Parts: sequence; C-alpha cells; structure tokens
Amino acid sequence: MALKVYEYNRCGTCRNALKFLNAKDVKFEAVPIRETPPTMNELKFVLSKIGEIKKLLNTSGQDYRALNMKEKVKELSDDEILKMLTENGNLIKRPFVVDEDADLATTGFKADIWEEIFK
Repeated sequence: MALKVYEYNRCGTCRNALKFLNAKDVKFEAVPIRETPPTMNELKFVLSKIGEIKKLLNTSGQDYRALNMKEKVKELSDDEILKMLTENGNLIKRPFVVDEDADLATTGFKADIWEEIFK
C-alpha cells in the first residue's frame, strides 16, 4: 500500500479525511503523525508538490507557537525546518498525505480539493 495518511486521532479534520477516503473506498495506511512523523524524503517530496514550506506547517498548533516558528521560518533554511518536522509531528499540517508512486501529495483536508485528487 503506497498511500500514507499521516494523521492525529484527536483531530477532527483528520477524522473527516479518513472518513472521506473510506467512503471513496481508497486504500491507505494511517500513520500516527505525532509518534511517527514523515521522513525527510517524504517531506521533501510533498514540499516539491505544494511549493511552499509554510504549507507544511501546522500554524494553528501549540508547538508552532511555543517554538516561535513564525519567526524561525524567516530565519532557518528549508532543510533546517524540514529536520525540525521529522522530529516533531505536531509541527506538520495534517492530514499529511503522500504517495510517491502515484505522484500524489497534499496537506490539510478540503473536501472539494480531495474530490479532484481522489476521483
């Protein structure tokens, strides 16, 4: 199974995304993002698809605020930020969806966008 959905089980957006995929009968592997953050390669792949490091970040999260990520994003290189994300899944916008074989990557859940992705 190539499609991975990194999620947090207490996140309503993640639950809605998984419900959406199940309703569409899409096969996926749910991965707990806090315990098992995406790899550096997965993060780089998704970044290459979405184009902007900020779109990878959970800007509404407590860790984002506690670590002053708003300022760090301005100061650190993309690789330094990606390294932080591999170490702290709370910093990553979720759900974080990746399937390199299918050339698919997205973050967050918006039903209309997912309708296009998972036709």
